[in-house]
Amino acid sequence: MELDLTPKLPKQVYGGDGGSYHAWCPEELPMLKEGNIGAAKLALEQQGFAVPRYSDSPKVAYVLQGSGTAGIVLPEKEEKVIAIKKGDSIALPFGVVTWWFNSEETDLVILFLGETHKAHKPGQFTDIYLTGSNGIFTGIVKLEAGFKMPQPKMEDRDGFVLNCLEAPLDVDIKDGGRVVVLNTKNLPLVGEVGFGADLVQIDGHSMCSPGFSCDSALQVTYIVAGSGRVQVVGADGKRVLETHITAGSLFIVPRFFVVSKIADPEGMSWFSIVTTPDPIFTHLAGRTSVWKALSPEVLQAAFKVDPEVEESFRSKRTSDAIFFPPSN
Repeated sequence: MELDLTPKLPKQVYGGDGGSYHAWCPEELPMLKEGNIGAAKLALEQQGFAVPRYSDSPKVAYVLQGSGTAGIVLPEKEEKVIAIKKGDSIALPFGVVTWWFNSEETDLVILFLGETHKAHKPGQFTDIYLTGSNGIFTGIVKLEAGFKMPQPKMEDRDGFVLNCLEAPLDVDIKDGGRVVVLNTKNLPLVGEVGFGADLVQIDGHSMCSPGFSCDSALQVTYIVAGSGRVQVVGADGKRVLETHITAGSLFIVPRFFVVSKIADPEGMSWFSIVTTPDPIFTHLAGRTSVWKALSPEVLQAAFKVDPEVEESFRSKRTSDAIFFPPSN
């Protein structure tokens, strides 16, 4: 049976005066169930309060828009009250209790990506609310103006939050793109969650090198801003996806499949999780390309070409890393 990898938008699950909760459904995005992946978004209006809850799945949260406050209680630990803002990423292991609050005029929008191997339903998050019937139907309420919530402490961010828009760049290619990788080094709780994440931004008309995860990990990608084209090639060498993608859509790349992306003129950025805490990728182009590592004789034999063609092939784009700026 062919896998449907078409990018999808989420559907609203519930909503009210305080905000709304949206999720991607396994029925519409089969790779969620196939890969045991969950994906959802929480949107809180001003004074919107997502009541305390715990989940049946470990997650990574990424703040897409706005600012607000998060309450986090790890098992047998004290509550941490954290100020959150756009670009923040938070690792949420099993057993953590969270609440979310927005006091600002701009909506607070948070993306959740995670694994559902131990969840009640494969491909879906299930949240259990600590407030009983007060939150069982929506999990979101609107507080009265002026209601005093706990004040965040700056020191509580340490070890819990990494802002991907302010963190040191792991990759920075002029006019090409930039990457910040979340791993056990810069966000130790990633180890407890069990998977890594990254924020990638590529400039207009730039290309992200074709590549694949060589440690059997799935890539789950949410388009944060901009638009572009994505192509995925399967294990048998056949193209299984080629489409235009826009902000707000999500798609999943199966294990060992090769994926490449090209940005439209305005550029494109995406937030991804990879289902291993310290992922390893192999790229098929650029300075770190596996083609560059192979000996010339092997390439000549594999492609059945003469030395001149092989040399021309090898010389293309060897100075770039994983992003290729548009040619002049």
